[in-house]
Amino acid sequence: MERRITITSGSLHFDCMLYATSTAEAIWNCLPLHASVNTWGDEIYFKIPVQAELEADAREVVQIGDMGYWPSGSALCIFFGPTPVSRPGEIRPASAVNVFGKVTGDTKGFKKIADGSAISIAKAL
Repeated sequence: MERRITITSGSLHFDCMLYATSTAEAIWNCLPLHASVNTWGDEIYFKIPVQAELEADAREVVQIGDMGYWPSGSALCIFFGPTPVSRPGEIRPASAVNVFGKVTGDTKGFKKIADGSAISIAKAL
């Protein structure tokens, strides 16, 4: 069964799909989530009540729209462009993340979400 979520911040809405991973399952089970975002280059992240170890396929380089779980900070991360540690032509998290899902539409709206903005993640109806 494909699992879909909706991310909302102010008037912005993003549709996403979750992969079949143990990290995605843990995040699905704690929805809905509400948080205040932190920004780091073209990444937003926020602490969530999930504890997970790095999975075997954890990545140090991700793609636009990837959603990752960062075990070092118990944080959900959404990548929509380069971070301060990215090299030319790549998107690099601070350290390896479990990629557990993908934003299925346009990610440009994430650039409008400022540090400290409220964000909600819920199961899609």
